[in-house]
Amino acid sequence: MTAPDRIYLDHAATTPVLPEARAAMAEALEAWANPSSPHAAGRAARAALEAARTAIAEALDWRHDVILTSGASEAIAIVAARAKVARRLIGATEHDAVVAAMGAGAEVIPVDTRGAIDLAALEQALAGEPALVAVQQVNNETGVVQPIAEIAGKVRAAGSVLLADCAQGAGKIPLPDADFIAVSAHKLGGPPGMGALLVRDIAKLAPSGGQEKGYRRGTENLPAAAGFAAALQSRAFAQAMPRLSELRSKLEQATGTAIGAASARIPTIGAYAMPGVSSASQLVQFDLAGIAISAGSACSSGSMKPSRVLAAMGVPPETSGSAIRVSFGPETSGDDVDRFLAEWRRIAERAGARAA
Repeated sequence: MTAPDRIYLDHAATTPVLPEARAAMAEALEAWANPSSPHAAGRAARAALEAARTAIAEALDWRHDVILTSGASEAIAIVAARAKVARRLIGATEHDAVVAAMGAGAEVIPVDTRGAIDLAALEQALAGEPALVAVQQVNNETGVVQPIAEIAGKVRAAGSVLLADCAQGAGKIPLPDADFIAVSAHKLGGPPGMGALLVRDIAKLAPSGGQEKGYRRGTENLPAAAGFAAALQSRAFAQAMPRLSELRSKLEQATGTAIGAASARIPTIGAYAMPGVSSASQLVQFDLAGIAISAGSACSSGSMKPSRVLAAMGVPPETSGSAIRVSFGPETSGDDVDRFLAEWRRIAERAGARAA
């Protein structure tokens, strides 16, 4: 008997490199010279790099500076270290990369039970001297979309600046109106090890010297930049969003459970709890059935530590301890969801039989 093909439902961790990105990278590898070299081969590589930069900006509808980085984590670290304001504020459900970059002295803004930033608490925190405020556009564990427009208005009115981690939203939904935006190629069909920092006003960021107009050191990664641009230009995720929204609705109607369901959420990410069955047990059982999922962020899923995100939302430990994350990509199909649901039911039934 032939085993069924494996199903990948962990696109929020990383998503397969799109064919368009692979082709663009292969072509760019022919321009092997260092883009910072002054000779003819270096100038050709520089021209190709700048074309990729322009394509990334246009695909993201961004009309300001684009600093190419090794990923969203580096983009966040650059801003956290060099934004020209003294204070640091972070949302309670931010990615671990943001928490680490902003430092132990960062003030934490709580979220409500829906996972949305407490706007009254934000206003109170903004009453002090100007700050760098870091808020995710889309939460990587629950898919909750923050009210960034309201947050940005309050931040600017207070004379502060906003850093939006858009690793999970870029290429899928419109970017927010923020001062700094971190994006990642491998979350949208581009290559790993590539990202960008979008900067509205470069004067608000202290330079470090080196490449990228003096804001990042290291040889530019032309092939990865070309792959990033091609993935964005393909609009693979953006075009799939209506269909993925329907698939998620189908999944949630069948499971009857979704964490953060009262909030606006991106169609590509959902968090679901199976009472009485631990997250770790579910991961093993789904994997044995040929289905890849995760328990929260991939950065912490392997450790199986309690989720900071769910704790900040007030989710009870018994619920968060049985939560998994399911995340879709452009190729996710109705059959994939059906197979997931069939296994979900089998796991729940086995757990019920054991309890009886």
